[in-house]
Amino acid sequence: MEFRRKDLLGIADLEPEEIQVILDTAASFKEISTRPIKKVPTLRGKTVVTMFYEPSTRTRMSFEIAAKRLSADTLNLTVSASSAVKGETLADTAHNLEAMAPDVLIIRHAASGAPHYLAQRLKCGVINAGDGLHEHPTQALLDLLTVKEAKGTLSGLKVAIIGDIAHSRVARSDIHAFTKMGSQVTVAGPATMLPPYLETLGATVTTSLLEAVRGADVIMMLRLQLERMGQMFLSTLREYSQFFGLAPKHLQLAKDDVIIMHPGPLNRGVEISPEVADGPHSLILEQVTNGVAVRMAVLYFLIGGEKG
Repeated sequence: MEFRRKDLLGIADLEPEEIQVILDTAASFKEISTRPIKKVPTLRGKTVVTMFYEPSTRTRMSFEIAAKRLSADTLNLTVSASSAVKGETLADTAHNLEAMAPDVLIIRHAASGAPHYLAQRLKCGVINAGDGLHEHPTQALLDLLTVKEAKGTLSGLKVAIIGDIAHSRVARSDIHAFTKMGSQVTVAGPATMLPPYLETLGATVTTSLLEAVRGADVIMMLRLQLERMGQMFLSTLREYSQFFGLAPKHLQLAKDDVIIMHPGPLNRGVEISPEVADGPHSLILEQVTNGVAVRMAVLYFLIGGEKG
């Protein structure tokens, strides 16, 4: 199966075969980043526009690097210096950009569904780089690639996702992604950070970090998104770290070859100890490396690959 969609809006509506072809293509693109000249002409003449209405380091930079390594022209909209601050609507901003004939628009927005709203109204492709509390599909894809490289398979693994599940679009995309590819997902966090619908997504739910990491092949730690929550969600950071911060002692409960992941940015000493984040089980920097390859693959399929 090829990936023949106009947009990449989420993992929930993708077939496992579509996910697999993206992962296979991303794996083949990794070699480009090891060359002395890190560039191929695959997307020469194509234009990629990024619109980030929320802060980002890894996602924004890796999309830009991915586009440039495929020889696409890139345009980054700085929202704070755009007409958005003058009251221009999201739709009007996007239509004005589309009038300049870009091939794909990459958007991160605080409103869940913003990429879907644009995809229905624009002729160019739209990539969701994170929308509100909904999804972050390319993060899930790079997480899958990182695990596949480390474990050799995605089937039959126990994946523990721990932390602020309620405010994490990464958690939602990862639950969809890993369950579609045959893994068993357990999510853990304080009861106030566990939405009631998680089991309908195929995840096992617990309020015990110890239960989640026991026998785990993969442990994914999530950042406390304090900017999205009020005081009602937790008492103190110290208490949260005591019960849901990953420390070296917890790794003894997991598989001997467990891998530790985190979408970043890290709150060291809160959700994860420095010893674990920088330890031999950590693949956090490998996730960043794979993010470039995955986003190269997504751009290739949306604006460079053959369409049926």
